[in-house]
Amino acid sequence: MEEPTTEEIEIRTADVTTKTLPPPPPPRTASPHQELVERLKDYGQEDVFALWEELSPEERHLLVTEIENLDLPRIDRIIRCSLNSQGLPAAAIEAPPESCVSTVEGRRKEDKEKWWKMGLKAIYEGKLGVVLLSGGQGTRLGSSDPKGCFNIGLPSGKSLFQIQAERILCVQRLAAQAMAGPTRSVVIQWYIMTSPFTHEPTQKFFESRKYFGLEPDQVTFFQQGTLPCITKDGKFIMETPFSLAKAPDGNGGVYAALKYSRLLEDMASRGIKYVDCYGVDNVLVRVADPTFLGYFIDKGAASAAKVVRKAYPQEKVGVFVRRGKGGPLTVVEYTELDESMASATNQQTGRLQYCWSNVCLHMFTLDFLNQVANGLEKDSIYHVAEKKIPSINGFIEGVKLEQFIFDSFPYAPSTALFEVLREEEFAPVKNANGSSFDTPESARLLVLRLHTRWVIAAGGFLTHSVPLYATGVEVSPLCSYAGENLEAICRGRTFHAPCEISL
Repeated sequence: MEEPTTEEIEIRTADVTTKTLPPPPPPRTASPHQELVERLKDYGQEDVFALWEELSPEERHLLVTEIENLDLPRIDRIIRCSLNSQGLPAAAIEAPPESCVSTVEGRRKEDKEKWWKMGLKAIYEGKLGVVLLSGGQGTRLGSSDPKGCFNIGLPSGKSLFQIQAERILCVQRLAAQAMAGPTRSVVIQWYIMTSPFTHEPTQKFFESRKYFGLEPDQVTFFQQGTLPCITKDGKFIMETPFSLAKAPDGNGGVYAALKYSRLLEDMASRGIKYVDCYGVDNVLVRVADPTFLGYFIDKGAASAAKVVRKAYPQEKVGVFVRRGKGGPLTVVEYTELDESMASATNQQTGRLQYCWSNVCLHMFTLDFLNQVANGLEKDSIYHVAEKKIPSINGFIEGVKLEQFIFDSFPYAPSTALFEVLREEEFAPVKNANGSSFDTPESARLLVLRLHTRWVIAAGGFLTHSVPLYATGVEVSPLCSYAGENLEAICRGRTFHAPCEISL
């Protein structure tokens, strides 16, 4: 056989090199949907995609995005730990020791003066931050706006947010005036926790009102978390074929939210050591109360709470107890006290044994907040609330998982209780006018009556065209924080109620 010539080899080579072969097929990969189904199977939640074939491309994208954004290992741990904790025996409860409570009648004048000065000094030094729990809407008040936007009908027409902002402005001024030495700007950082439903409206409300006189950079908004609603056996509930039913994780979600928003680090970087924490719906709240802060520092406790006495034995309020003999203080719901416990009296004091009501006015050290954020996350036990949940099959029986602000107290090495008077510091706004309690009208009257007492004590006089029990005067927080410094404004003057007294 003849050898091919050089020319023939070149032609064949050219034929081979110019011939284009089809590219190899790409390796088969699972779609994002299929990958998520496999992940969900690890947690028994693959039914989330049961109606996948019926979804439009847009709906499929929404569902995939929502599931991809879930921290599935964390959520699964929370569900398992919370459901498994149900029915476990709890340690017996006993009354808090008298030594951990500062009562109104047991407080000496010199102690109050000392605590006031200690608190103002710490505020002047920038050691206090304030956290506002403001995730709720005014639904029960007939409003879809954030509850802090609500106007309860005071003469000034101010919202809850404005009243609280002006109290912060007043405390800043008092701290600056109280401290001798070089004049410096006193700033209290205000951290406002919202929910997905209230976050944007709250920000816009503050922006449109120029932060009520505060500096914009001293107000920080952050969102509490949400968790999927579940069936009683732990399965996710679908609100629509392409979205989960979700609910906010309770006001106790503030601890995780502060941690994951890195705001605990922000506080530390600013030199904050103490954190005042309260709920938005109390019109009489003394935000950044110097006396409470001074008491807290003086006691050297990790946590503290303002408390009011139960009005009567069967009042439906949570109360502070000691869990287990010599155990930590915590809060239990009224349903955990049987009739004999609720009515039991301390023979030495004449008070109810279980009389200290929790009113969501708390103080923490920053170190403790870091500790409790990690501890609650590690234990992952949430309260199981059986509720009607919206689903693709209408409203069904299901479960919302929540933490409460008072869940932190069992982690505290020490907790101090500080009694305050209802008529001075607790005027909640929870129900619409016409309800039997905690309405805008009841809160409005509590404010007017308190401020009327301030004005009369400062030498002022009132005239009124309706009975005094139904009216009164409002003192702007910019004038006075707790009734102080009113003589120059009020002495010898007559005010016609209702009206606002302002600078």
